Amino acid sequence: MRRSGKIIRVLIVDDSQLARKILIDILSSDPDLRVIGEAKDGLEAVDKANSLKPDIVTMDIDMPVLNGLEAIERIMGQCPMPILAVTALSGVRMAFKAVTKGALDILDKSDITLDDGATLIRKIKILAGVDVAVHHISMLKKGKIKTPEPAKIMTLQKQDSQFRSIVAIAASTGGPQAISAILSQLPASFPTPIVIAQHVAAGFTEGITEWLNTCTALTVMPAIDGDRIMPGHVYLNPSEFSMRINSQGLICLSKETSNQMYHPSCDTLLCSVAEAFGKNSVGVILSGMGSDGVSGINSIKTVGGATLAQDEQSSVVFGMNGIAIKQGAVENVLSLNEIPGVLIRLVGLNNGELK
Repeated sequence: MRRSGKIIRVLIVDDSQLARKILIDILSSDPDLRVIGEAKDGLEAVDKANSLKPDIVTMDIDMPVLNGLEAIERIMGQCPMPILAVTALSGVRMAFKAVTKGALDILDKSDITLDDGATLIRKIKILAGVDVAVHHISMLKKGKIKTPEPAKIMTLQKQDSQFRSIVAIAASTGGPQAISAILSQLPASFPTPIVIAQHVAAGFTEGITEWLNTCTALTVMPAIDGDRIMPGHVYLNPSEFSMRINSQGLICLSKETSNQMYHPSCDTLLCSVAEAFGKNSVGVILSGMGSDGVSGINSIKTVGGATLAQDEQSSVVFGMNGIAIKQGAVENVLSLNEIPGVLIRLVGLNNGELK
């Protein structure tokens, strides 16, 4: 973890000189950040990452000589370090593969402007503190579902008599990796719909949907207004809309308000699930910056639903889940590879489904 007060050293990788200049101008405005190098292609990025040992790399995806995905893979294999993938909407489908290669988060190029560099600076500061070597190793080891500790099983056994009929997941930074790990371990016979609010930039929902469909036996799709949620399906909240699920199991999308801080709103989705499904709901809060989702998962707990949170060790950012745990909104704190088995138990699948 980066020491408090230490200057964060950044390597910028982009084939556009103008894009590199904008990034440098934004980051140079903060005294805690220092750009120590630039690279115009993936091959140069790998060389400079090895020689300069930056605290974090901003990595363009679509580049000549060696693209960003290959560069990320080589860097993570040779000298693991935090990487923030940066992409245009035209390359968003490829960008989510960067998460599989080891990138911690993805940022839309259109969100990087001189007038509003706060989002970039905040992400850089948080991601630079991630112990990426430990995190990357844990992601590579994902596989078999882990049985929770005995104390956790006792809590879960009390809940097993009430099988749940919906799973609602809230996630932000580090969420795509966590969601992928969870969904990859759930069987096609999973009898409960899953609804997800994952903070992403506008236009990124199709990209993450396509990527997640390569990771799971379930059917992942963007949520569509008026559709009825179905077992074996995963519905992603489009970033441009607030999403609610009503008591008939119908998806209700509405335009977000102009002053809304998080896109999409995790609280809106989870609160609607609590209201519509009550004790038949499961709320899961994963890695992420900020506090969105805390009120929502507390609502699920209040109505008697089951509440789970990803633990600190397996989280990229122990933010929203950390706040929810601290405020007592979560009953079960689990490692990432414990969550799938717990979900299987809570929705009533027989133990034979556990891997």
